[in-house]
Amino acid sequence: MKKALLDNLKTILYALLIAILIRSILFQPFYIPSSSMEPNLLVGDRLFAAKYSYGYSKHSFPFSPKIYNGRIFQKKPNRGDIIVFKTPSDNRTDYIKRLIGLPGDSIQFKNGDLYLNNTLIEKKEVNANFTINCGDQNFQAKIFEETLPNNIKYLAAYRLSGSLQNTDQYIVPKNYYFFMGDNRDCSKDSRFLSSVGYVSIENLVGKAKIIFFSSDKKEGALYKFWRWENSLRINRFFKYIK
Repeated sequence: MKKALLDNLKTILYALLIAILIRSILFQPFYIPSSSMEPNLLVGDRLFAAKYSYGYSKHSFPFSPKIYNGRIFQKKPNRGDIIVFKTPSDNRTDYIKRLIGLPGDSIQFKNGDLYLNNTLIEKKEVNANFTINCGDQNFQAKIFEETLPNNIKYLAAYRLSGSLQNTDQYIVPKNYYFFMGDNRDCSKDSRFLSSVGYVSIENLVGKAKIIFFSSDKKEGALYKFWRWENSLRINRFFKYIK
């Protein structure tokens, strides 16, 4: 009896260790709780982030233990990557945004257009009247396909009225990065220097890779299986993230 109990405890311990290793070194699941990355990531999306994409820092591990500083096996992220990172304000909360500015870059909005290093980011309108979410509210937006200098293309939403028009010029410090949500007028990101601001390379957690599950909470909780037809977004299951 005692031997069987010890064997079961060992099995559970080994399983926990394997799970922690996978979560710390390979892939970690994340849930999208806000609309800041619409139209590309939706509230209710569940995704895997690759922990090995940029090497490992203390934030690669549960509870961010202070075991070392910096990153090991460091790899530089690419402009346009969608990245999970720890917010600089508390080094604890996970945010997911798109990488726009690299160290040394300048970023600025002028008359509603995005400039990177004083060069206008090309954008092409793809939807002139799109309903987009912001918390519990909906508003009308235009959807543009933006193209970064490294030819990465993605969709970005700009509110039809009340959209951000002009900002100061942001200069990204060495070893830091500048992130923005694709839902431009409903995203707390690096434009808000007091709460997010520039993100240290040490705070990068992983690159968003694939959506493995998605459900719309507004259509009912998952336990209401009779509403799965409306709540489950089957077309988003195992969708690669661009």
